[in-house]
Amino acid sequence: MPFESLSWGTPTRIALGRLVFDVSMTGPEAGDPVVLLHGFPQSRAAWAEVAPRLAAAGLRVIAPDQRGYSPGARPVGPANYHIDALVGDVLGLLDAIGLPAVHLVGHDWGATVAWFVAARHPDRVRSLTAVSVPHPAAFGRALAGDADQREGSAYIRLFRTEKAERVLLADDARRLRRWFPAAVPRALVDLYLGELRHPGALTARLNWYRAMTRDFQALGPVVVPTTYVWGAGDVALRRTAALLCAEQVTGEYRFAELSSTGHWIPEVAPDALVSHILARIASPSYRVEWFDVSNRETTVEPERTAEFSAPFPPGPAVVHLHRTPEE
Repeated sequence: MPFESLSWGTPTRIALGRLVFDVSMTGPEAGDPVVLLHGFPQSRAAWAEVAPRLAAAGLRVIAPDQRGYSPGARPVGPANYHIDALVGDVLGLLDAIGLPAVHLVGHDWGATVAWFVAARHPDRVRSLTAVSVPHPAAFGRALAGDADQREGSAYIRLFRTEKAERVLLADDARRLRRWFPAAVPRALVDLYLGELRHPGALTARLNWYRAMTRDFQALGPVVVPTTYVWGAGDVALRRTAALLCAEQVTGEYRFAELSSTGHWIPEVAPDALVSHILARIASPSYRVEWFDVSNRETTVEPERTAEFSAPFPPGPAVVHLHRTPEE
């Protein structure tokens, strides 16, 4: 489907101490909050096809440009990009907005941060949808024991070197452009990569990789309800890591494999991703209302909410989640 817009929602800025984060919000303020965390080398623009669909379903959607991506939140040095700081940013964002707990969605590096938030602070996470990147312990096991995963992760060695900025920006960022399939709109790729040319921008993003430590593999299991969405064509995150993910979740777990999709799921498969997010969020306290645009019929299924599974029925539709009165 065509890419509708590079921007979405209402932009705002949120200060956390000396750092100022650019954030977009959309959806009803009374809706259940969903926080979306982007990956590398993206920005909150990655959610431009996902956020409006979640908002149309009645959810309050919040997505920041994370540390190193927001120009006002770009401290110098890898030490400032340790996973503890990245997790702290998410918790600080929730506190600043006044959200005790949220549904958390993360893609790529955003998924890694989301796994850590869910594992360490389950009281702040009502549900987790991790996209592309599995639980860090599953990834660590695959990296240690699976040659296929080591091949997929070989690029990380370059990202941690001093020459990475020069190599990655050479020839109009040719190496990074090759990462994106034709299905990702050229204008969006230009936006992502154009931002890397601002002073310190690429270095800040690479500092996420440079701050990685082996203790990622020691992260404990996740107890909150979790869905892991993985594209079978992902050249960086291979099947062994994806399958090992189930061992790292003790809460209710679903593994959703998208057979015809690769790594860039938010941009390439927004409908499938939204269906899995909504399926994860839905619980017996909700009813699901379908409005089928093609035949103008509305179906309400209050009794089947707990059982329905993604993907949603085919065809153009708008989905609404409604909280039912507590008995």
